[in-house]
Amino acid sequence: MNNMELRNWITNNTNKPFVAKKEIEVKGSVKAAVVCVTGLGQFNFYIDGDKVSDFVLAPGWTDYRKTIQYEKYDVTAHLLPGEHNITIEVGNGWYNWDMEFGYSFHFPEFMPPNPNPYKPFGKCLICSMRLVIEYADGSVEEILTDETWQIKEHRIKHTNVYGSEYIGDDVGNWENAYLVKPEDIPTGKLVLPEQPPIKVIKTYSAKLISEIDGIRIYDIGQNISGLLKAKVKGKAGTEISFKPAEKLDENGMPDQMAKNWMLIDNIITYKLQKDDEIEEVQQAFTYFSGRYFAVEGEAEVVELRADAITSAWKNSGSFSCDDDRYNRIYDMIEKTVEANMLSVHTDCPTIERFAWQEPNHLMGAAIMFMKDGKDLWRKFLHDMRDSQHKAEDAFKDFEGNAIFPGEGLVPSQAPCYIPNVLPVPGMGSFYDIIVWGSSIILGTRWHYLFYGDKTIIEENYDAGMRYLNHLKTKVNEDGFINHGLGDWGNPKGELARENIETAFLYADAITLSWFADILGKEVDKQELEKYANTIKTNYNDKLLVKAANGKYCYRSYEKREDGIVTTQAIEALPLYWGIVPKDAEADVADCLRDNIESEGALIAGEVGLPYVIQAAAKYGMNQMIADCITKEQHPSYYAFILDGETTLGEYWETNPRSHCHDMMGHIVEWYFNGIAGIKGQAPGFSKVLIEPYLPKSMNHMHCIFQSKSGDIEVEMERVEGEINLLVNAAEGIELEISRKYLD
Repeated sequence: MNNMELRNWITNNTNKPFVAKKEIEVKGSVKAAVVCVTGLGQFNFYIDGDKVSDFVLAPGWTDYRKTIQYEKYDVTAHLLPGEHNITIEVGNGWYNWDMEFGYSFHFPEFMPPNPNPYKPFGKCLICSMRLVIEYADGSVEEILTDETWQIKEHRIKHTNVYGSEYIGDDVGNWENAYLVKPEDIPTGKLVLPEQPPIKVIKTYSAKLISEIDGIRIYDIGQNISGLLKAKVKGKAGTEISFKPAEKLDENGMPDQMAKNWMLIDNIITYKLQKDDEIEEVQQAFTYFSGRYFAVEGEAEVVELRADAITSAWKNSGSFSCDDDRYNRIYDMIEKTVEANMLSVHTDCPTIERFAWQEPNHLMGAAIMFMKDGKDLWRKFLHDMRDSQHKAEDAFKDFEGNAIFPGEGLVPSQAPCYIPNVLPVPGMGSFYDIIVWGSSIILGTRWHYLFYGDKTIIEENYDAGMRYLNHLKTKVNEDGFINHGLGDWGNPKGELARENIETAFLYADAITLSWFADILGKEVDKQELEKYANTIKTNYNDKLLVKAANGKYCYRSYEKREDGIVTTQAIEALPLYWGIVPKDAEADVADCLRDNIESEGALIAGEVGLPYVIQAAAKYGMNQMIADCITKEQHPSYYAFILDGETTLGEYWETNPRSHCHDMMGHIVEWYFNGIAGIKGQAPGFSKVLIEPYLPKSMNHMHCIFQSKSGDIEVEMERVEGEINLLVNAAEGIELEISRKYLD
């Protein structure tokens, strides 16, 4: 029963959703029955009409040329002696994108046309199954997908990876399936999922909030990634449509316009089959994103619900306090993370649904404190290895000529379905970005720090070394990297590319040196340390200066002609990574403090923000952080709450382009290691320093973190000006407690 590889693939020879079925007879008492099954792009598997698992949107998204996931189910309980019906439903997903129906991502007009558009991974949708039945008498029966299966078009006529579906007539005749030709079988290695399955975590009931010009407006109360479920009634042949949106416009209508960037014209349409009978509407192969629905059509909506779905359904932490602003910020960020974790870590579930990689280290700690990321990150890193370039990998330029991005490059998206490999004039590269590609190294670092699993380093070390060698080819004559996006999302546009990107070059080199030491690669360790020190020396020689007040600070190389220009990010990054010389450390920390104090806000993009927060906390600025994040105006987390958002916006502004971006949710890391003060001192949290801080507006705080080494609980209460601290930790955790920031 262990050798369960898939062999035969079947198809209906189209790129339209289909249903495949097989009638089988179980000939006696079953001792054990195991099925392995997959369908590309998405599939559902049934026995006798019952869905075998509670997983949705399987298999996980991958580069199907390299890796294909399949599911393995124990179906012993389903197969009693007698006849049974096995059914596989298959829809498009990313495998063979349906671009004819509903919204599909396209680059906006201000960007040059992309000469490397999406390409299907196969000619048609396909599926494969292998069922092995072991009978009580010791005999074994194997059932495979083959030409004896019956197949027909699905009632879902179109399904789009971005959320649209058309559910029409259940018509068509059952015909024999086609066996997929060997040359049309995808080349990816078949593997079981590494990541947790996508599951329904909560069902929201929608409320009818208004009706405008015959259009009914519903609110589910929470911005989610979800599956629409509705009950409708009307006349056969009538179509009813559901248009999801993240926000309402000034007239109270669901607004699908993404900040004047593009229209996210998603629509789920259902064609009624019967007269005046309740019928169920349910998405099967894709998911919507949003909070509101505009419903059109001459049919009654008996019930409207939405199932929130995520791969991040297992919590690892909790936080609560008596200042509800912090609780609401935490909930907002947690809901955003959940909505963007669906086998890959998307940037947003609305506009792009791309697996941008930078949050997988920038948000690594924040998410791993909240959610169990052990298996999720192993999948993300696998995707990055699959996407890493070989020297011969080629794309097209605007004239159709071949271009070679370079050996070892890790693309900014993994898997990358629409490679935008050419730099955007005036904006830099969106494909080869050090902060994004560095997740192969720094994402590995966070995984090891949280889970203490050395195999994650073993799996990704070579890929990290190849990536560092690629980066070396991008260093300019001044010793800097400056071709990416810098402090992306900075509200003042202070990108400081040379400062930011070169700091990550150092971070990559010094982290790989640490990995080499762990793996016993002494020669690599020494060479990497030497290279890191070369970066550090050049960085300090050219960027560390004395300001007019006689104190050291880092200047923006990008604005060197304007004198000494500082930003919070360019001070924080060298502080965090240990680039700053000891004799200048206090000065640079003071420069960061002065900048935050003068701005009255955390002025940083998604790249600099985690380092600004962590450096500020390290150098005693916890109350400044607390004051900044609870401001009522942007940039501020609480400002999103006052805007009525239930998920985190993409940028520091009201009505951002995307209303569900987790890329700036770094403050949750500070909730755990700043307020609760849980600071891991050894991989897997086997050794922990508790060094908490209670913001002035709080009188009570309670936090639990379920670490790899066991639970860690911190509780604080302010009584008559004194702070009582209670700490509990699992047996075996080496614990040190400090009241440095409490007394």
